[in-house]
Amino acid sequence: MRGYFGIGAESIHKPYNVGNLFRSAHAFNASFVFTVNAQYERRIGHRTDTSDALKALPFYQFDSAATMLLPKGCRLVGVELTDDAIELPSFRHPLQAAYIMGPERGSLSPEMQARCDFIVKIPTKFCLNVGTAGIIVMYDRLLSRGRFAPRPVRPGGPTEDVREHVHGAPVFRTMEGFRRPPPLGEVEVAEATRGDEDDD
Repeated sequence: MRGYFGIGAESIHKPYNVGNLFRSAHAFNASFVFTVNAQYERRIGHRTDTSDALKALPFYQFDSAATMLLPKGCRLVGVELTDDAIELPSFRHPLQAAYIMGPERGSLSPEMQARCDFIVKIPTKFCLNVGTAGIIVMYDRLLSRGRFAPRPVRPGGPTEDVREHVHGAPVFRTMEGFRRPPPLGEVEVAEATRGDEDDD
């Protein structure tokens, strides 16, 4: 699958929830995990992060939304129940993305929401556990960006194979589109110089 993603949480204070989120991120092949203004002790979080994700994934800790750094071109996607958030089933995931979850019994800070390129919500009656919400977001990304056999019309497994990827034809760029006529003064100088060379 093309692209990459990372996932993290802001102001979270239960290491078990962080460990669960990181273990799931490892399972879904995340490229990195992170926390922002959070209390995370790996020694305790390891009890739920049984895959020891931090041995396999880069882990970043940031003090605040203002000090958080992401790779160039990486879009920040907040996961929050706000009135104007995009419902997750209708959201097209960016090719390069970092997902940020809110804290237990709280919301993403206004500063973090202001930094987000998009805010999405899982269409539920009330908030879900941070780890569970993270799993749903990562699974939705996998479904929408991955390559799978199409779902059949009737209940059951697929009736068609995964479609073969078709590469486009090579694109050859020529310089013709960038050529511009030289200024007239340069043309006159070039012609005069050529005339002098002919005399020799």
